[in-house]
Amino acid sequence: MSKTSEEIRALPVERVPFISTIATAATRWSTRWVPDAYVIAVILTVIAAALAMIFADATPGQVIKYWGDGFWVLLTFAMQMCLIILTGYILAVSPPMGRLLNRLAAVPRTPRQAVFLMAVVSMLLSLINWGLSIVGSAVFVRYMARKVKGVDYRLLVAAAYLGLGTTWHAGLSASAPLLVATPKHFLEKEIGVIPVTQTIFTCSNFVLVIVVMAAMATIAPLMMPKKRDVVEVDPELLKELKDFEPPPRPPREEMTPALAIEHSPWVNLLVGACGLIWLGQYFYSKGLTITLDVVNFFFLMVGILLHWTPASLLKAAQEAGGFIWGVVLQFPFYAGIFGIVNYSKLATIIGNWFVSISTPTTYPLIVYWYSGILNYLVPSGGSKWAIEAPYIISAAKTIGVSVPATVMAYAWGDMMTDIIQPFWAIPLLGVAKLRFRDIMGFCMVLFIVNVILVSLGFYFLKF
Repeated sequence: MSKTSEEIRALPVERVPFISTIATAATRWSTRWVPDAYVIAVILTVIAAALAMIFADATPGQVIKYWGDGFWVLLTFAMQMCLIILTGYILAVSPPMGRLLNRLAAVPRTPRQAVFLMAVVSMLLSLINWGLSIVGSAVFVRYMARKVKGVDYRLLVAAAYLGLGTTWHAGLSASAPLLVATPKHFLEKEIGVIPVTQTIFTCSNFVLVIVVMAAMATIAPLMMPKKRDVVEVDPELLKELKDFEPPPRPPREEMTPALAIEHSPWVNLLVGACGLIWLGQYFYSKGLTITLDVVNFFFLMVGILLHWTPASLLKAAQEAGGFIWGVVLQFPFYAGIFGIVNYSKLATIIGNWFVSISTPTTYPLIVYWYSGILNYLVPSGGSKWAIEAPYIISAAKTIGVSVPATVMAYAWGDMMTDIIQPFWAIPLLGVAKLRFRDIMGFCMVLFIVNVILVSLGFYFLKF
C-alpha cells in the first residue's frame, strides 16, 4: 500500500553531512559522463598533441612522430609496474596475509567504521609499497564487503584507492627520492647522491603524511550516502569474488614425483632463503639504497615464502596476471604522451611558465602544482622525473631553494592527481569488478581536500 503525503512528511528525515551530498552528486555525474580508462588515455593523448601544436609549434606530422617514437620507450618501467602489481597480489593473497586481512575486516561494526578502516589500511600499506596497497586493499575490500552490511561498495573501493592518491610517493616506494638516493643516478654530477634521510625521512614529510592521513580517514566516512542512495555490493558479485585458496594436495594414489615437488615447501624455502641472503648482502654493501627492483625482489621473495609451496605460488601468479592487462595495454599510450611532451619540448615550455612566477617561498608550491598537472598527462613517477628534473633542479638552484625540498615537492605533486587518474586504479578495479566512473565522484571530493592541505603544507612547512 502506498503512503499518503501526510505519512511521508511524518517520516524521520535522514541527516547526512553536506560533504556526503556533494560526493553523491559528483558520483552520479561521473557515472554518466566519465568514460573507460582506455578512452581517457586517448583523450589525454589528443590534449597533449593539441598543446604541443599550439605552444611548441609542432606540426601534426611531428606530433604523430613524437607519439610513435615514445610509444615503447617505457617498456622497462612498464615491466617494473607489472611486477609491483604481481608481487603485491602474490603477497596480499598468501594464506597468512589473507587470514590477517579477514580478521581485520571483522573489526568495524558500522559502514562508516568500515570506510575509515579501509582508508587507514590503504594509506599505511602505500607507505610500505604502493603495489601492495593497491592489491592488498582490493583483497581487503572483498572481506569487508562480506562482513559489513549497509556500506556503500563504491565508497569502500574509493577509500581503497587513497593510498596511491595521497601517501605512496612519501613512503618507501617513492620513485624520485629513491632515484636520487641511488649512486650513479642521471643527475649525480649536478646534485650528488641525496640520502632518504633528507627527503622521505624528514620531520616535515612525517608531519604532512600524518595530517593528510588524518584528514582523509576523517572525510572518507563522512561521504557515506543516504541509505536510499547506498549501493551495496551485488550478492552475485560476492560469489565471483572468491577468496584465494591454495590448490589441495593430491591424494596418495594420484601423487606423482612432479606433483610431489610442486606441493613440497622445499623449493620455495630454498628460493626464499637465497633471496633473503642476497638482500642481506645487498644492504650490507650498499646501505639503505632502495630501488624499485629491490622492492620488487623483496616482495617476491616474501610472497614465495608465505605461499609455502610452488603450487600455491603459481596459482596466485596466474590470478595476478588477470589484473595486469590494463597496464600492458595502456602504458604504451601513456608512453606516447611522454613522447609528445618530451620530444616537442612542451615540458620545458610549461615548466618555464611556472618558474618565471616563482620566489624562494612559492617555488616548492609551484613545483607541487606543476608536477601534479603534468602527472595527469604522464602518470609515471620515475619517467616523469627524468623529464622534469633537469630544469626544475636548475631553477631551484637559481632561485635558492634546496634540492631535497624540490625533490619532495615533485614527489607530493606526482601523486596529487593520482586519485583522479584512472590508470593506476586498473588493478584495484579489476579485483573489485567496478569501473572508474563508479568511484570518480568520491575521488574528486578527496582530491580537492588533499590538494588544499598539501598546498598549505608546502607553503608553511620547511622541507
